[in-house]
Amino acid sequence: MTFNRRAFLGTSAMAAAVLAAPRLYAAAHGGKPKVVVIGGGAGGATAARYIAKDSDGAIDVTLIEPTRTYYTCFFSNLYLGGFKQYDDLGHSYGTLASDYGVNVVHDYAVGVDRDAKTVTLASGDSLPYDRLVLSPGIDFVAGSVAGWDVSAQNAMPHAYKGGSQTQLLKAQLEAMPEGGTFVMVAPPNPYRCPPGPYERVSMVAWYLSQNNPTAKIIIADPKENFSKQGLFEEGWQKHYSGMITRIGPDFGGGNVTVDPAAMTVDIDGEVINADVVNVIPAMKAGHIAAVAGVTDGNWAPVNPGDMTSKMDENIHVLGDASAQGDMPKSGFSANSQAKVAAMSIRGALTGSQVFPAKYSNTCWSLIAENDGVKVGASYEPTEEKIASTGSFVSQTGEDAALREATYQESEGWYSGITADMFG
Repeated sequence: MTFNRRAFLGTSAMAAAVLAAPRLYAAAHGGKPKVVVIGGGAGGATAARYIAKDSDGAIDVTLIEPTRTYYTCFFSNLYLGGFKQYDDLGHSYGTLASDYGVNVVHDYAVGVDRDAKTVTLASGDSLPYDRLVLSPGIDFVAGSVAGWDVSAQNAMPHAYKGGSQTQLLKAQLEAMPEGGTFVMVAPPNPYRCPPGPYERVSMVAWYLSQNNPTAKIIIADPKENFSKQGLFEEGWQKHYSGMITRIGPDFGGGNVTVDPAAMTVDIDGEVINADVVNVIPAMKAGHIAAVAGVTDGNWAPVNPGDMTSKMDENIHVLGDASAQGDMPKSGFSANSQAKVAAMSIRGALTGSQVFPAKYSNTCWSLIAENDGVKVGASYEPTEEKIASTGSFVSQTGEDAALREATYQESEGWYSGITADMFG
């Protein structure tokens, strides 16, 4: 995918207005306008980069992200399957700092004072802002899987945040005994990356088919159906016949209790002794969104035209944390939303032109070697929500050449989006 920079200075009069706005702001406020971005993933890193690069130094941009190397959650399933090395998923913030002038602060944001417009860090420092961007990703809903909480994540990893949890699940997969049992507890809607759990099952099945072909996979799923279901089920039958069993809500897939100490999963009264258990709980917006007071309890409602919080016009909420309408919670969505928010922020703080918002998303999934599928859509804001204006999806029965081309397309997208995020 090619990402093109938009030119916002269409006329000399507009250019003069844009150049004058920061000076007027400085005269009124004693310095450049300040933007603080919390979260350095697909939404936050993209927003920081686009605000900084397209304002030509007129805005001070600070990005708060605790990790020095960011490991993407998207494409982490391919690491489980053996198609990626762990280091392939890691990205540095160095270019954002050196080439774009973003002040990258490796710390945790622990407080937001919306009246004073300040962010408090775990270090005790306080950062002022004129606009705040929240892109904190997800946290988990306590008690959503009986018997599991985050204290059990080393025994039964979620691996639904990029990083060490993915490494742990990979190690557990590799240590499975011959003919062992892998159980996934799938999440209820809405959640990060709708096809993600089922691509994960595919990649686990691929690894087992190559290394432990008598092993079994069981999915306990509370949902009636799931993204790309026909495509995944066709692929599982073709590549992994007899290995994967999905238990949906009609057969108790939503009635699950786990015992991390005993490594058992109780599905509607039937106790399964498991060797690896991947628990993916119900999700909500990252904690700092609740701390800022911009959630409805689980997610952060936003205005569809510019991703501003419905509770505070000076805060934009991006990506997985936002409740915005039809867009799925995905890296592509977060990246798309970040560009709209960045344009809105530049317009508000420098007077640059703001164009009507447009959004897009594509989610690719790998089912087996060179067997890639995708789903996607285009979106526009309405008064109520971000609404789909057209969609597409891979079809069952596609030939091998098309599936391989789809997989190669996903590889190109990964290279493109990570360059768009980190420079």
